[in-house]
Amino acid sequence: MGRPTTPALSPQRIVAEATSLIDEEGLASLTTRRLAARLGIKGPSIYNHFATMDAVADAVINSLLDTVDTAIFESAGWRVALPVWARSYWTVLQKHPGIVPLLARGPGTRSAQLRLADAFYGSLVDGGWPPRQATEVAIAVRNYIAGSALGSYSAGFSEGPDFYTADFPHLSDAYRLPERQAVLDQAAFERGLTCLIDGLVLHYATDIAGLANREATSRTK
Repeated sequence: MGRPTTPALSPQRIVAEATSLIDEEGLASLTTRRLAARLGIKGPSIYNHFATMDAVADAVINSLLDTVDTAIFESAGWRVALPVWARSYWTVLQKHPGIVPLLARGPGTRSAQLRLADAFYGSLVDGGWPPRQATEVAIAVRNYIAGSALGSYSAGFSEGPDFYTADFPHLSDAYRLPERQAVLDQAAFERGLTCLIDGLVLHYATDIAGLANREATSRTK
């Protein structure tokens, strides 16, 4: 008996190929026809494993976000855990920015996205934030992480020095930014995250009795 020309179809293989398709060509490319062509199958075979293409997309998100570290919330307070979690989350989204538009619609029933929200929100509430303020903070931080992962601003300065010098004198060195893209993206994310966290604490200090004092004390330990 000859070997099959393609590997056996499975949910895992469908998700892996769908992830590659989104990474390479964007979310709009995730169609039955395109995915089936990459898998070397007829389109209806996909629906033996997933009810809809939306379910395939949800499975892609679950598989990626399951790699985000939430264990830190079990061993540290929100102020220590948040930067660790945020970096892990950002790293995943930066590698797979095509899924960010789906995340912007909210978690729906996606288990991995709900797990992240539950861990972060729970850490805030356990750390003294009232539910309303904790919700606002959780949304603000999540929006920052997702927005930061959509693309590289530094990479957009693609022209040579002559293009900028005449009309944009303050950008005469902007052509150097793409070669330092990775370093700048990381540094900008870290700086923004620090400012966001510190700013949230200061902004909500009057609403949350003792929060600013607790934060100051925790930093001196």
